Amino acid sequence: MIQLQNLVKDYGTLRAVDHVNFEIREGEILGFLGPNGAGKSTTLRVITCFLAPSEGNIYIKDLNIREHSQQIRRMIGYLPENNPLYIEMTVFDYLKFVANVRQVKNFKERLQAVIDQCGLHGVVHKPIQTLSKGFRQRVGLAQAIIHDPEILILDEPTSGLDPNQIMEIRELIKELGREKTLIISSHILQEVQAVCDRIVIINKGRIVADGSTEELKSSFSSKTRLILNLIAPEEEIPALAGELKDISLLSTTRRAGEELEVVVEYAAGEDKRSEIYNYIKRSEWTLLEMHREKISLEDVFRNLTIEEGGEA
Repeated sequence: MIQLQNLVKDYGTLRAVDHVNFEIREGEILGFLGPNGAGKSTTLRVITCFLAPSEGNIYIKDLNIREHSQQIRRMIGYLPENNPLYIEMTVFDYLKFVANVRQVKNFKERLQAVIDQCGLHGVVHKPIQTLSKGFRQRVGLAQAIIHDPEILILDEPTSGLDPNQIMEIRELIKELGREKTLIISSHILQEVQAVCDRIVIINKGRIVADGSTEELKSSFSSKTRLILNLIAPEEEIPALAGELKDISLLSTTRRAGEELEVVVEYAAGEDKRSEIYNYIKRSEWTLLEMHREKISLEDVFRNLTIEEGGEA
């Protein structure tokens, strides 16, 4: 549905977006991640036709943003990072204003729909300046969907909200995702992991990863790390890695009483748990627990944006 082809955006001598290519399928919820200054918001502003590309193009349903920006704007709802509200207006007046700008013909019907979807009952006739930040975000979402767009782009939709408000907005985003193609930019990795079907990571203006959460994790786990909680003579632990092939002993830590936490590692394509269990049994040690340590989305993000030269 959306195709970015060799997209470049320059601000003078600064290249904010550097030959970006990716596609977004219809009905997909895409998480767009990157550190500050990576080019996320610039990319979103070009997709929404707020900025013109320096090079390359974007196609939305075979329409390109250079020649069909007005048609594309009608297809998109956009909530920028800095929620653009006229706070002296009431919620009703503000949504009516946006609907007029968007040339919404069935305003009463759409108003009732967005009030229901965004949970704005009871605040419709209140001035926006009297609302909490959570409700202001709901009003921002309402203005983004008042014209019933096919595509919804949300830039940091839960920024500055408390945990309860984040959960409320997250559920609202999930509901909207059943009907629309969504692009969500966020610094909250748990939020992206909970809501999005696919993740694209940008760093220094270039795409450095693209895939589902599990695909990204798999691509960065060349090793399996196994955590063993057991009771055994500490001096005998090094023999485990010495006698079992292709297993590395990373650490041994004494916990409460006689309990040890032992961390071993081996190639991700293999499963050494049976060998390790049998060795523990032969050695007459007591195994209390065995579990694999999984790489997190945060690990992937840091590997791509810090260890490969990015800035957090």
